[in-house]
Amino acid sequence: MTVRGWQPGSWREMPIRQVPDYPDTVKLKAMEAKLAGFPPLVFAGEARRLKKALAAAGQGKAFILQGGDCAESFSDFNANTIRDTFRVLLQMAVVLTFGGGLPVVKLGRMAGQFAKPRSSDTETLDGVTLPSYRGDIINGPEFSAEARLPEPSRMEFAYMQSAGTLNLLRAFATGGYADLHQVHRWNLGFVARSPLAERYQDLAARIDETLRFMAACGMSEAPQVRETEFYTSHEALLLPYEEALTRVDSTTGDWYACSAHFLWIGDRTRQPDGAHVEFLRGVKNPLGLKVGPTTDASELVRLTEILNPTNEPGRLTLITRMGAQKVAEKLAPLLRAVRDAGREVVWICDPMHGNTHTAGSYKTRSFDSILTEVRGFFDAHGEAGTWPGGVHVEMTGNDVTECLGGAHGLKEADLAANYATQCDPRLNAEQALELAFLVAEELKARRPEGSQFPLIAAQ
Repeated sequence: MTVRGWQPGSWREMPIRQVPDYPDTVKLKAMEAKLAGFPPLVFAGEARRLKKALAAAGQGKAFILQGGDCAESFSDFNANTIRDTFRVLLQMAVVLTFGGGLPVVKLGRMAGQFAKPRSSDTETLDGVTLPSYRGDIINGPEFSAEARLPEPSRMEFAYMQSAGTLNLLRAFATGGYADLHQVHRWNLGFVARSPLAERYQDLAARIDETLRFMAACGMSEAPQVRETEFYTSHEALLLPYEEALTRVDSTTGDWYACSAHFLWIGDRTRQPDGAHVEFLRGVKNPLGLKVGPTTDASELVRLTEILNPTNEPGRLTLITRMGAQKVAEKLAPLLRAVRDAGREVVWICDPMHGNTHTAGSYKTRSFDSILTEVRGFFDAHGEAGTWPGGVHVEMTGNDVTECLGGAHGLKEADLAANYATQCDPRLNAEQALELAFLVAEELKARRPEGSQFPLIAAQ
């Protein structure tokens, strides 16, 4: 069913921000037409399953883990990078399952996270001013006039890499790599080398005991133990690309954005009368909306009405990004406003974007600030009587040195050792898994008595 007054291209009539200035519009139109003939990357039925899982998270019956790269890179596209990020997300999910006693919805910032919003349209280096780098789907990171020119053919390259990533993720999820016994062995290795090993040992021992019990009951070969569901997500920033991959579902007649299962609107593009809100209000995918410290409570309620007019559970996820110093003050009024308006939403915490600062010549984030914001997120929900539905982190499976702190005490002097991001700093594998253990402790401490779910639900 078509939303009244909406078509896939109706966003073109609305004010738009964060849009690249393509110099060759004829070439752009030709690329849009070419992409429109390509197969969808994801399917409507998958998006509906995710929406159902997100609805459970909104009701306190599941917990969401969303994670992955700040921005995917064409040059870093390889099987090892995909595998290592997937692996760490699985490890985190198992830990969070035991902490919260809940199934974990796994949502990767993968297979399409190629575009990035920027605070300025240009950047200047040594007296030379060029267009800002907006992600590999738009232009190149090299500081040259040629590289920074928006190039439509990059959209086709992004599509092909997304298809390859999705193919590998589906193989990992169903081909035995996601087996819980294997994931647990990886976690035991992490615990053994962590300076906080004693703190994590109890949780690791309980997971081990449960797996032995399941083996004794003959459940080791159950599909839920050997396989998992894994979904993809990215910010729907480059609307010509998103529109070109929008399709009508043959079973329902509804429009779906088929570039990813879950798409979100960023903090810079959430204007109620803007192009990004206009585009996403008409597709049936589950959607996300970034909510920063400048968000007005009444405007947020209005956005929930625009993006989820039927108040459908699981349709809209609000991703809060306040910063450790502002979360206590800024989040509570928004929770109350949405709650009092009776709006069906899922709340998850992005503790990364509000905690970025500069150390020397490097953008970085403090692990302590990240954890402080997560705890503030839980505290605010406890006071409002609402459910903290998940976490959203920028991380990688690689051993990068981009965020300060963690159990191994990464210091400012260590940043240069392996600072590899082209955009924002990411947690490395050790820091990401450590965060999962600490969030698991929060979940365990705050869950109602008797709410433990079996491990098999994690998959």
